[in-house]
Amino acid sequence: MTVPERRTRPLNRGRRFDLRATAMSFALLATALIAAGFAVRALAWSVQRRPVWGVVLLCVAVAVVLVRGRRRRRLSAARIARRAGEALEQATETALDVLDTPAPVPSAAPAPAGPHREETPRAAGAPGVPDYDALSPEEFEEAIAALCVRDGCTDVRVVGGAGDLGADVVALSPEGRRLVVQCKRYGDDNKVGSQDLQRFGGTCFTVHEADVALVVTTGDFTAPAEEYAGQCGIVCVNRRGLLAWSAGSAPAPWAAGAGGADA
Repeated sequence: MTVPERRTRPLNRGRRFDLRATAMSFALLATALIAAGFAVRALAWSVQRRPVWGVVLLCVAVAVVLVRGRRRRRLSAARIARRAGEALEQATETALDVLDTPAPVPSAAPAPAGPHREETPRAAGAPGVPDYDALSPEEFEEAIAALCVRDGCTDVRVVGGAGDLGADVVALSPEGRRLVVQCKRYGDDNKVGSQDLQRFGGTCFTVHEADVALVVTTGDFTAPAEEYAGQCGIVCVNRRGLLAWSAGSAPAPWAAGAGGADA
């Protein structure tokens, strides 16, 4: 009996393993990962300095993903690596350009001009009564000069300084009398004493030829100082009198004339 010959089905052999292609694929993948790392680092610096660039790049990435999803075609490993490398290279160049662009430096505000003895003091133009405690001694002299100008004095000059012999402000009153003013910017716990008045009294009339001598302070006077002022004809203006003069609720201190009364 003849047995029919049984045909055997040839075995389906798989593809031959290509070591060179596999090594090339891994090398391209490693290169892409390294480039991606540098790009991510550069983009991180870019986003930190320019947040708007992060939003732009995010939008571009989303658009690319959407386009790729619609196309739905497979790319070979070589084309993926090549295109990824090109995209990462462009992104890196953009990020480096952004990092190289210097950030705008805000313009510095102009420095305020320092006090000048010939200019109108800042306290003169302030509404109401100025804060005399916040002024320096030089600014206080300028503020007193401004009050004299406000109340009609002419030829007002700030002459305080080294060798002034007690005179800080000189002026002519509206009546034509010569005013000589000494300014004492003191605190509440520091009063003008009799020695201060004696030094001023020794020069205001004989040296400066004052018709009316004034001592203006942000503090107060001791009793011996007021007594000496009354004897010599020096007008004393303490803190209360200064504030009233500044507010316009009291007449100018030279209107009291020479009599030593506390203004």
